[in-house]
Amino acid sequence: MTTTGEDHVTARGGPWWWERRRSAVLDVGLAAVSALECGVEGVPFAWEAGIPVAVGVVFGLAAGSVLLVRRRWPIAVVLVAIAVTPAAMGFLLGIVGLYSLAASDLPRRIIGSLAGMQSVGVLIVMFVRMRQDIARGDVEVGDWLVPFASVTMALGVTAPPVLLGLYVGARRRLMESLRERADSLERELQLLAERAEERAEWARGEERTRIAREMHDVVAHRVSLMVVHAAALQAVARKDPEKAVRNAALVGDMGRQALTELREMLGVLRAGGDGVRARPGGGSVPLAAVGAAAAAAASRVAAEESAEGPSLAEIDELVGQSAAAGMVVDLSVEGEYRSYAREVEATAYRVVQEALTNVHKHAAGAKTYVRLAHRVSEIAMQVENEPPSGVGSSAGLPSGGNGLVGMRERVSALGGVFVSGPTDAGGFRVSAVIPAS
Repeated sequence: MTTTGEDHVTARGGPWWWERRRSAVLDVGLAAVSALECGVEGVPFAWEAGIPVAVGVVFGLAAGSVLLVRRRWPIAVVLVAIAVTPAAMGFLLGIVGLYSLAASDLPRRIIGSLAGMQSVGVLIVMFVRMRQDIARGDVEVGDWLVPFASVTMALGVTAPPVLLGLYVGARRRLMESLRERADSLERELQLLAERAEERAEWARGEERTRIAREMHDVVAHRVSLMVVHAAALQAVARKDPEKAVRNAALVGDMGRQALTELREMLGVLRAGGDGVRARPGGGSVPLAAVGAAAAAAASRVAAEESAEGPSLAEIDELVGQSAAAGMVVDLSVEGEYRSYAREVEATAYRVVQEALTNVHKHAAGAKTYVRLAHRVSEIAMQVENEPPSGVGSSAGLPSGGNGLVGMRERVSALGGVFVSGPTDAGGFRVSAVIPAS
C-alpha cells in the first residue's frame, strides 16, 4: 500500500498535538525568538507605562511564548498579538499568528475578522505613535504621510502572512484530498482485483467442467462401441469368422479414431494450443486452449464429420454405428429438416449420442426408439429404450455418472428443457427440447 491517507495519519511521531518532531522543534524555536523579542520590547514599554522593568520583561516573555500553541489554538495567538499591539511589541508574534490562522481549517469569516482586527490595531497604533513623534518634534513630515505610512504598515504586516497562510492551507487540503482519493482508488483497485480473481476462479471451474464434458463426449461413445463390438467378437469368433472379422475391423477403426482425438487433446495440453509453442519453463497451459481443443476433437465423432462440428444430418450415421454394434434402433423424424445454429445442432447430436451410449452401457440388447421433431421455433428429441432383453452382449461397461449431467448442462445453456428418467415399462427415456434460434 502506498504512503497515503491512512498511513500518513498513523505516521505521527511528535509530542502532544504535533504530528512530527520537527514541527515541535520549529514551534519551540519560534516561541523562543518571539519571547526574546517581546521581552526586549517590554523594557521601553515598562518605562512608558511607569511600571517596573522586570514586570514589562516578564509580560513580554509570556506574550511571546504564546507562539508555542499556534497550531492548536491559532485564534488565541492572534488575540494575544492584537492585545499587545498597543505596547509596540509582538511583531513576529503577529505575523506568525496570522499565518497560522489563515493556514488552519477555520471558517474564512473568522480568519477575515481577526485579520481585520489586527490590521486596524496596527493602523491605529502606528497613526498615534507617528502623531506623538511629530508633536514632540522628533519627526518632521507632511500631514499626508502619517495616514499613508499607517495604512502601508498595517497592510504590510497583515496581508502577506494571511495570503501565504491561505495558499499553504489550500495546498495542504488539496494534498489531503489527493491522498484520500488515492486511498479510495487503491481500495477500489484491491476490490476489483479480488473480484477479478473470483471471476477467474469461477471461469477456471467452468472451463474445467466444459473440458471434462467435451472429453467425455469425444471418448465415451467410441470406447463404448468398441467394448460392445469386442464382446460381440468374443461371442462369435468361432461360430461366424466373417462377422468376427468385421467386428474386429470396426473395433480397430474406432480405436484409431479415439486415439487420434486423444492425441490431439494431449498435444494441446503439452504445447498450449494449435500452432502455439510450449511455454518456457514448463508454464501451465490455459484451460481455454484445452477446452477449445476438446471441443474441436468432439466435433469429429463421426467417421467422415465435417470441420464445422456434428450436425443433425449425421444422425443416420450415428444410429447406424449403434445398429452395427448389435442394437435394434428405430429412428423416426417429424417435420422438414432445416439448418440450425451450430450450437443447437451440436447439442442435439450430443444428446442423442450420449443417450445411445447409455443404452449400450445399461440396457444391452434393448430395443431403442430415437425420435426427432423439427418444429417452428424449436427442435425436440427423445431416446427411449425398452427393458433389457438379456440376449444382448453384456459388455460390463463402467459408468462415471457424468453423461446425464453433461446433457442437462448443454441443453440448459441454450435455454432448453431436459428431462430423463425410467419409464413405466421398465425402460429409460431421455427427452430434450432446444429453442431453434
